[in-house]
Amino acid sequence: MRAFTNAYRAWQEEQAHKRAGSFSVGLPGHPSSGPETAGLNEIHCTTATPSASAMRSSVASTSSNASGGTGSDSRSGSGASLRSNRQGIPEATVARLPVYLRALINMQERGIITVSSEELAASAGVNSAKLRKDFSYLGSYGTRGVGYEVSFLVYQISRELGLTQDWAVAIIGIGNLGHALANYGGFASRGFRVAALFDADPALTGTVVAGVRVRHVDELESAIRGLGISIFVISTPPGAAQAVADRLVAAGITSILNFAPVVLNVAEGVDVRKVDLSIELQILAFHEQRKGGHALPQAGNGTAESDGGGETAAGPAASGPPGRALDPSLIDTGIPS
Repeated sequence: MRAFTNAYRAWQEEQAHKRAGSFSVGLPGHPSSGPETAGLNEIHCTTATPSASAMRSSVASTSSNASGGTGSDSRSGSGASLRSNRQGIPEATVARLPVYLRALINMQERGIITVSSEELAASAGVNSAKLRKDFSYLGSYGTRGVGYEVSFLVYQISRELGLTQDWAVAIIGIGNLGHALANYGGFASRGFRVAALFDADPALTGTVVAGVRVRHVDELESAIRGLGISIFVISTPPGAAQAVADRLVAAGITSILNFAPVVLNVAEGVDVRKVDLSIELQILAFHEQRKGGHALPQAGNGTAESDGGGETAAGPAASGPPGRALDPSLIDTGIPS
């Protein structure tokens, strides 16, 4: 619907320029803008009505230019159109796009129509200059004094992330974590359909988890071909993860989300995203230790010397139990399968 509206306005603008007596009227509360947003911010008064074929052509052109894409489903824009960026978006920007999308969807659900860069940046936890730079890669510059149109940004980011199509996802390793991932409702709501589950345990073969039958790993290659699986989630024990990854890559899988606490070695061209909750917890423990004013052991004697007033050379005395040692089993623990 958004693409249809923008196409209609773009068509009106084109017709208006062809007429000697045409004129433009700015929308109430919308200041004039540059050429990249003129089609969105002005209504050009004409009396003609576009034909169906003209509208279809405009929708295709507007949808392409709005996202700035140059893929198989888009066309190159002219000098004033939004720039091509399929190969030009930095990885750091790509990593922030899902965060922006989550904030925008939340705003959309609350009925918010437009949002300023400052407001959206605060919701996403970044500064507004960085947000505006990120959006410039999408060809979205907003409107001075108005901001960004929430629904259009949702469309732009979703399209750039590939969320406007259905993705078949499979999970291998149906232990505790695999069960939890299979039952996670957030996959389907973002266009990721759990198409298959795999495990090496014969006792699990044939059982049903979240409405999907668990297959034995022997069916891996045939299921990939038959179900058109694009993305695999590995939630196996660490010792099995590399062998699983090798089989997936050999079968043509190039996108892997790895929950196993191990670094996977894969061929060039294969994208691997790693999620290790134990590492995240250790990082949080690092910061919590400093926020709480816990004293760090001094080199040589294992404890910080007190000055007699409850203070140590490293700062205030630790508030935790004295002499408590860190359990070695807590270090480098992986995620249970």
